[in-house]
Amino acid sequence: MFALLMKWMKSNKILPSISDTEREALEAGTVWIDGDFFRGKADFARLIAEPYSKLSDEEQAFLDGPVEELLARTNRFEIGRTRKVSDELMQFIKDQGFMSFLIPREYGGKQFSTLAISTIMAKIGPVSATVGTLVVIPNSLGAAELIIHYGTQAQKDHYLPRLARGEYLPCFGLTEPTAGSDAASIKAEGLLFRDADGATKIRLNFRKRYITLAPIANLCTIACRLRDPENLLGRNAQNTDGDLGITCVMVHKGTPGFTSGDHHDPIGDPFYNGPLYGKDVVVPLDNIIGGPEYAGQGWKMLMQQLAGGRAVSLPAGAVGGTKVVAAATGAYSAVRQQFGLPIGRMEGVEEKVGRIAGLSYMLEGARVFGCSAVDNGQKPPVISAVLKAYTTEISQQLVIDGMDVFAGAAVMQGPNNILGMGYKSAPVAVTVEGANILTRTLMIFGQGATRCHPYALSVVEGVEKNDVGLFRSKLLGWIGHFILGLLRAEGHYLTRGLFVSVPDVAPETRSFYRRLGWATARFGVMTDLAMFAIGGRLKKRGKLTGRYADVLAWLTLASSALRRYEAEGRRKEDLPLVQYAAEHALWKIQEAFVGIYRNFDGPLGWWTKTIGVFEAHINPLGGAPTDAQSARAARCIQTDNAQFQRLAAGIYLPKDETLGLGRLLRAFRIVSQAQPAADRIIQAQKARKLPRGYLPAEIADEAVKAAVIDGEDAKRLKLALEARIDAIQVDEFTPEQYFAEVNDDGGLEYRKAVNG
Repeated sequence: MFALLMKWMKSNKILPSISDTEREALEAGTVWIDGDFFRGKADFARLIAEPYSKLSDEEQAFLDGPVEELLARTNRFEIGRTRKVSDELMQFIKDQGFMSFLIPREYGGKQFSTLAISTIMAKIGPVSATVGTLVVIPNSLGAAELIIHYGTQAQKDHYLPRLARGEYLPCFGLTEPTAGSDAASIKAEGLLFRDADGATKIRLNFRKRYITLAPIANLCTIACRLRDPENLLGRNAQNTDGDLGITCVMVHKGTPGFTSGDHHDPIGDPFYNGPLYGKDVVVPLDNIIGGPEYAGQGWKMLMQQLAGGRAVSLPAGAVGGTKVVAAATGAYSAVRQQFGLPIGRMEGVEEKVGRIAGLSYMLEGARVFGCSAVDNGQKPPVISAVLKAYTTEISQQLVIDGMDVFAGAAVMQGPNNILGMGYKSAPVAVTVEGANILTRTLMIFGQGATRCHPYALSVVEGVEKNDVGLFRSKLLGWIGHFILGLLRAEGHYLTRGLFVSVPDVAPETRSFYRRLGWATARFGVMTDLAMFAIGGRLKKRGKLTGRYADVLAWLTLASSALRRYEAEGRRKEDLPLVQYAAEHALWKIQEAFVGIYRNFDGPLGWWTKTIGVFEAHINPLGGAPTDAQSARAARCIQTDNAQFQRLAAGIYLPKDETLGLGRLLRAFRIVSQAQPAADRIIQAQKARKLPRGYLPAEIADEAVKAAVIDGEDAKRLKLALEARIDAIQVDEFTPEQYFAEVNDDGGLEYRKAVNG
């Protein structure tokens, strides 16, 4: 019977087919907390026990020393005008070891933790993406990382010390005009041949684009499809063209036939990015990373490193950006006044500030939690993809919220604009390392449902291998698992998660654990139903699988916020932030489930579209955060106090208090110090002890005479008013500064701008 069932399932494509490249992706990395979500049974005791790490003293010293100095030397506006990093700044980056974070100490590197690398990137990126890429690229997927894990000893001895010193400036050539997110379809070709001197070499032909640091790199790793038609490596390739598979080959700048140096012009912060071209480029066989034995292993190498790597650089930049948005928007909403009061007290503004505060708290928790897992030996490809896609997506939305709060001050460009460049640069992070739209609709659930499910991959393997015994045992196990999951989900629905196992956590957060456990049980059941009812067609149902990805993502992000709250000692002042974050996540999970129910296929579709939707609405997992929750979250970042300083830790706070963020934070500090006096005057105005219709600073002297405040309070109020007015000014340019001139080569030259 099972043999017939197996044959029927295979012929009707009930289960997803797995290509060789998909299998290598599935086999890469590890299953982490995502495994609990896919089996439909949250293990919160395990989650709370997972590491939530801190920086070492050495790493913190580097952050407080060289990183601070680098950013103090960085003029984002001037780099934007010139599109260049000065030779002096570039040399500082090299001399201080900014390109060596991944490299072991024995080769001259820093050998920092993943968390430290992420934290450094999170601090640098929001100040200047131009400078940030000079740190990100050498310390992410590329020559150093691949050589560390797969390189020959000779490659390690030669390249790693030079990469650590910045003598080799690397880039990684993967993307092509016809191969972006579908990187496995690359057309770049490497052909093995016997040269006149009798040595086996590689002739490369390629056309790469969107390659960061390509215009200035002198060591380029090219991902190509390697062919060995003469069987020079003795692999006895089965196909006639001797295709060995994707291979990573190093090409040095100056190699005949290799062309680099041209630039693309990225939106937002300019950074070094451009094409790479190769026409009959001949390199030694030893230029394969790992040597000849790693010929054809490039895709596996890339998938193994990206399994954890996606959780690092792009999430770091995104989360660092949201923390800057939170600090700046919280400060601006307190400093800027309209209608006689800080705009942050107006409910429309408060709603956006609250969202920024709550979600930035959650994203920072996810960043630290994810990096801690990688440092603990995990390489979770599904969670890494979630962190990459959703941190960059949410960050883009939060900077838009911040722009709305800053209003006119956000759209006037110049050295004093705090958010504008981050707003313009946000789409870059959304598109790289796999465009978010495809990561969400193809990768996260497609890979997770097969890899992280306790039975799915084994059942698929049984069908593919025609192993009836394996198929029977795993299918029966799956059916039993589904029945138990269905009962669990229904029980949690009826009791609103009352019997979800919750460990010793803050009493104020226990309800969130229960509802997340309930949501997890439902996710497990709906995953089984999707694989049973839709099966192999799931690959084509991107809208549906995207909603499944949304559930998984918000489960992960909410869990991270809760983990942060526990790890940081259950600070009562942070409770509004974790409450907002968890409530928002449950609301998004609820919306995603309703979307799944409305769009489910087949006979089950009738039930999900009617009874399922009805039950979801009458007993929802959650709704949008309340106005009161939003207000409490907003207040967490609207006063310059110990909590604000702690939440802003890890971002660069400029020492120059005459410009941009530094100027705003100075005003914020002064306004916060004066606020108690202002509140007393406002209360006196309401009691008709002082005239209405005036700002507190405007009637400070009268308030002193009325004994509402004292003389020192009056001075603080007047200083605060001056600081407010100064902090909201935007840049002005004379015509000579503003207009560009066309030079003899047809390019544009800008005169140096001054502050307004």
